[in-house]
Order: sequence, then C-alpha cells, then structure tokens
Amino acid sequence: MEKIPLTAAGPSLSRLVWGTWRLLEQPDIRDPKPLAAFIDQCLHLGITSFDLADLYGGFGVEEAFGHGLQAWAGDRSAIQLVSKCGIRPVTAARPDNRVKHYDTSRDHILRSVTNSLRALHTDYLDLLLIHRPDPLMDADETADALQEVMAKGWVRHVGVSNHSPRQFSLLQSRLPVPLATNQVEYSILRPDALENGSFDQMQKLRRAPMLWSPLGGGALFTDPAYAPLRAALETVGKKLGHADIGTTALAWALTHPSRPVAVVGTGQIDRLAGYRAALTGLERQDWFTLLEAARGQPVA
Repeated sequence: MEKIPLTAAGPSLSRLVWGTWRLLEQPDIRDPKPLAAFIDQCLHLGITSFDLADLYGGFGVEEAFGHGLQAWAGDRSAIQLVSKCGIRPVTAARPDNRVKHYDTSRDHILRSVTNSLRALHTDYLDLLLIHRPDPLMDADETADALQEVMAKGWVRHVGVSNHSPRQFSLLQSRLPVPLATNQVEYSILRPDALENGSFDQMQKLRRAPMLWSPLGGGALFTDPAYAPLRAALETVGKKLGHADIGTTALAWALTHPSRPVAVVGTGQIDRLAGYRAALTGLERQDWFTLLEAARGQPVA
C-alpha cells in the first residue's frame, strides 16, 4: 500500500490508517494476543499507521493498544503511531475535570504526551495532533510546548485535528516546523471540507489531510433517507467490482487531489482487505454522480 508523506519533511502514513476509537468495543481483538495478531494482519495488508487519542475509551484505549504492541513485539520503526491530546472530558479516569473543556496549555500537552508514551510502551509518537481547537489557546505557549516535546524526542511531528483554516494558520504562524496535517471529518455525507477552505489550505501548503469517519458512520448504511445514495453507490461500485458500498464511499473520499489518508476503524480484517480497492479512487464523472446523489441535486 502506498504511503503518503503528509509534508515534504514527513511523516509518511499508509493511505489507510487503522483507527482505535472503538477498540474496547471489539471483544474479538481488544485483548493483547488477538490485538497483536490483528496488528500483524494490518501490516500484511500494508496498513502500517494507527490512529489513537488519549481520551479514547475513557482514557483506556492507549493502554489496551500498548499491551497489544507488547504482545506483538515487532519492529517499532515499521509502524506509525498517531495520537491526540487537548480534550478534557468529565470522567472517573480524570476526577479533576469538573466540566468538559479543551486545554492546549504547556503543562497539559507535556503531561498528556508523557501519559501516552507510558500507556503505549513506546519512546516516541510519530505524530501528535491537537484534538480540537481551544478558544483559550495561547498560540505562543502551545507552539512552544509542541516544539518542546519534539526537542525531547517524544514526538517526531505535530499537527492538528478539527481546526478551521484560520485556526490552523494561527498556530502555524508560531511554529518554525510545518504542522503536518489537519485531521478533519469528511465523507460523502459530510463533505464540508470541500467548501470550508480546509482542503484548499492543504493543497496550498502541500500538506495531506487525514480523514476521520470517511464512511459517514452507520447512517450511510441504515438511514432510510440515504436510500437513493446507497443505490447510486451500488451502481458505481458494481461497475468497479467493489465488494460493498463502503468501499465505494471510501473511494469517493480518497479521490480528492489533496491525497488524503483515511482513518478506518473496522476490526474485521476481511473488510479492511476489501477497502484496498478504494485506493484507486473514482473517475471524475462517477465522483460527481455520487455527489449529486448525496446532495439530491446537480452542481450549479
């Protein structure tokens, strides 16, 4: 599987990234030995990159994945670990949080990275993302903290998630190194990044975005309102030999010229294998056919 350099300076991630958000809800793979086997199967498919966040699973996913990595005992340099910090929810695991809030202070970033490294049993993260824009972010302090974790060798590259182009530009203006990416929600059901400037900015800066929820969640497959879209996905997918409409929806998301990498969270290895067919993307008119079906009207 092709690896995509998010910037000229790296990192390079596999075009499909396995997402761990729902790991603890997948009993077949969440324990160390089956998870180690699953990691091996991902590598066999060419999926070498893994997306995490400190708060996933009530702050439990990183620890579970770390146990899986210990059981795997493979070459750390063969994989890329992406994690995120900055969201502080109200949870028993963090009793000091009285209200859900965002925190991009130096102390929180350093503490979060330290916790992530300990939980994952690794010396470094390949990529650290600020998970959500913080309305109280001191751009100088946040940038200094990001540079500090890189200088310590804890983090190789930094980026953001869910940031607007304006928010991205503010933080970038304080950093001497490139923000590697902006991980945004994007799918045929949520194509906002096409029009809100996110993808335009990524192309302008020659950065590759990361996509979360590129299949649009369960609604794409079950909501009666999307029946016409499902029919269109089936028609296009049948022509291309895709196994299911999810593969075609993923191909639609990956067609954008910013060359995004997509985070997919299925724990079914055969489904991941099938998703490799999405990597070739779609022909232009098929792409617009599906956009029209999603919007319920042709482009202006």
